[in-house]
Amino acid sequence: MAIATLLPATIAFIRRAPRMLIGADWVEAADGQTMPLHNPATGEPLCVVPRATVEDVDRAVLAARQAFDDSPWSRTRPRERQNLLWKLAELMQRDAELLAQLECLNNGKSAAVAQAMDVQLAIDFLRYMAGWATKIEGSSPEVSLPLMPDAQFHSFIRREAVGVVGAIVAWNFPLLLACWKLGPALATGCTVVLKPADETPLTALKLAELVQQAGYPAGVFNVVTGTGITAGSALTRNPRVDKLTFTGSTAVGKEIGKVAMDAMTRVTLELGGKSPTIVLADADLDSAAAGAASAIFFNQGQVCCAGSRLYVQRKHFDRVVADIAGIANAMKLGSGLDASVDMGPLISARQQERVWRYIETGRESGATIACGGEQFGPGYFVQPTVIVDVDQRHPLVQEEIFGPVLVAIPFDDEADALRMANDSPYGLGASLWSNDLAAVHRMIPRIRSGSVWVNCHSALDPALPFGGYKMSGVGREMGHAAIEHYTELKSVLIKL
Repeated sequence: MAIATLLPATIAFIRRAPRMLIGADWVEAADGQTMPLHNPATGEPLCVVPRATVEDVDRAVLAARQAFDDSPWSRTRPRERQNLLWKLAELMQRDAELLAQLECLNNGKSAAVAQAMDVQLAIDFLRYMAGWATKIEGSSPEVSLPLMPDAQFHSFIRREAVGVVGAIVAWNFPLLLACWKLGPALATGCTVVLKPADETPLTALKLAELVQQAGYPAGVFNVVTGTGITAGSALTRNPRVDKLTFTGSTAVGKEIGKVAMDAMTRVTLELGGKSPTIVLADADLDSAAAGAASAIFFNQGQVCCAGSRLYVQRKHFDRVVADIAGIANAMKLGSGLDASVDMGPLISARQQERVWRYIETGRESGATIACGGEQFGPGYFVQPTVIVDVDQRHPLVQEEIFGPVLVAIPFDDEADALRMANDSPYGLGASLWSNDLAAVHRMIPRIRSGSVWVNCHSALDPALPFGGYKMSGVGREMGHAAIEHYTELKSVLIKL
């Protein structure tokens, strides 16, 4: 698909004046500054967006505060919140191709995959969360109060919206992650200020247009584009924000967590990962190899729960590695606008260089590059890479690379596999490949991660909570757990 075959609406959106949504208004940054975006497939300039100032962020938070406290939104009933979310999902369905093309141009991923997965999963998630709007419940426990034995009481517990939500999302799934924050916030009656990743704000801005079209009152959803250092920091530190929700690197998440604790701001953090893929002796090796390849090479390996560590029972190790290398060598790299492409570029020149340095570190330490290992341009491409002969303590095994780089290590028995799988500062996801249900059920409770997939990897559903152990974060996205993170409990006791 060439640029000429883009939807007219896609081209018009890219060419529009740089604006962001604060309250009811589409505005420039207070000082008029902008920042450029680039097409990762070519490295060429794509468009510019506002570079928000601290003043802009403060205005957005104030708009959200006023919408939560004083606007008609503060009095909406559950059914209204449900119907508005359904309307937003319908508008996203209408504009699915446009959203996918914007995601492709801004992020580098396949437009076809973005439409089938990123956009559709976002729509499904909003519809799922719409259902929760009418199912938020309190309770009415019987109380004793022994110091007043003759008194009668009525008690109840309310679950109330937490308030103004400051949401900061990563660049790997810009639209989907934004909806993961927006869905439970709107279902519970919160208001939101979203700061998309520096590199990938386009679908967030389009989402803001759709929120307006759906009929949400001004200030319920605000989008400020800009840098993490300025706009992200200002949002994190704003005293009018009641809850922070962040998806991104562990290093940044830890800083946000510290700021939140200082102010006692509610916080959820979905952070990095170094997820193990474990292939047991009885596994279907063809399926395991194909699954392991998809687990690491999908979205160019830029997935927080990517299966970046492969552990294979020793007698099958060479076979599985060879099969994955064969899959990698057959992959076609190129622009995500080309439907025949298997893998697109990384997000930026900086990320390309970072991933390349990890591969070079492996070479320098004596590791074997089983396939790939090269970078090229124009654009920010790194070949799908498999590395063997790596020690468990090597940075390739211990650190999140966030690119299409798989490290593979053999194991001898279950205990060996579990020891290496858990030998990581992260605990976001893991997959087991086996048909031995006894072995699978023995291992699942012993794997220290928030999700365990069996004979699949990175399979997400709106009903299943998603988040991590250890350095992979605090709290959960999706499922009923998300509703709990966007609400507060209030105990009420009435002496009769």
